[in-house]
Amino acid sequence: MSVMLLFRSCSRDYGGIMSALGSDSWWKKTLYITGGALLAAAAYLLHELLAIRKEQELDSKDAIILHQFSRPKNGVPSLSPFCLKIETYLRMVDLPYQNYFDGKLSPQGKMPWIEYNHQQASGSEFIVDFLEEKLGVNLNKNLTPQERAVSRAVTKMVEEHLYWTIAYCQWVDNLEETQKLLSMSGPLSDTLKWLLSHLNGSMVRREMYGHGIGRFSKEEVYALMEKDMRTLATLLGDKKYFMGSKISTLDATVFGHLAQAMWTLPGTRPEQLIKGELINLAMFCERMRRRFWPEWFVDVEDLYYDGDCESSGGRGSPTGLLDLGLFSRTDTLDDSEASSRSAGRTHTHSDSDHSLFDSDVGTGSDNDIQLKEELMPDLEV
Repeated sequence: MSVMLLFRSCSRDYGGIMSALGSDSWWKKTLYITGGALLAAAAYLLHELLAIRKEQELDSKDAIILHQFSRPKNGVPSLSPFCLKIETYLRMVDLPYQNYFDGKLSPQGKMPWIEYNHQQASGSEFIVDFLEEKLGVNLNKNLTPQERAVSRAVTKMVEEHLYWTIAYCQWVDNLEETQKLLSMSGPLSDTLKWLLSHLNGSMVRREMYGHGIGRFSKEEVYALMEKDMRTLATLLGDKKYFMGSKISTLDATVFGHLAQAMWTLPGTRPEQLIKGELINLAMFCERMRRRFWPEWFVDVEDLYYDGDCESSGGRGSPTGLLDLGLFSRTDTLDDSEASSRSAGRTHTHSDSDHSLFDSDVGTGSDNDIQLKEELMPDLEV
């Protein structure tokens, strides 16, 4: 009798185990746990393999160390709008800095971040505040209180709203194309690029959902993006820069984001908008590129949208962006020299710090008319 009871008990336990094994919830939990462990292992492996290490210890005494992601393959300085914003800002205020492409996040889990005199600052807004306090630079000193308020409001729209729509286009809707831009070498480069891009894509999806914008459809996300871009185009109008004839911190912010649409998303809706209907935004991006990135060359044909996705994807710099390391605005060629150099001619250094696109004349000047003709060769100006 006791043997029969034991057999029945074992049968019930065995049946319960098999029932649990067959339930969807058990398998989902197992997959989640296993997947999470694999993702954690992959993230650790990527951190160890992709970090660019230097034997010497960094010394940030009287030197700005800029930690950011590695340069992509197509010549664009960064696929991160915030990394591009801060590096452009450093050039705008003419502060020498040293790039460090180590892939290491700040203690707050942010990228980019800087070190100066053994102090750290992360988050683009706090980095700007830190540099203003420590080094006395300020691109907004000539703005009125009302202009400062407008600048902050637009900055928040760009960084807290437009950013997510651009990230969606890069890392969700066009993940495979963005994956090709990652700069990696070695026998496992393709595998590492696949892992990194899909990990980042999953993270973008999750964070977009938490933000709220990720709960909308693809069409709705792009509709929100278009509203933001049209708002920027209206605000810019015929001005050289967003707050007038002089540069401000807002220009670095907007440039960091719109440059992604200009040069990293061929054939997509944001590229069609910025190189087509919202051409003044393209002119702004090109003006910023020529003035503050003299070593970053692009083809003239890459400045307007021709409707050919394949040809758009094939354009761009044939080689990656030069890593100048320690950069100072006053140590580089001016924009007119850079343009001539790209055409195959060599010139001596000029003491002038003004480019073809750096006069205080309105956008009706000959320089801007020339730029319009380059951007829209088939249209009358």
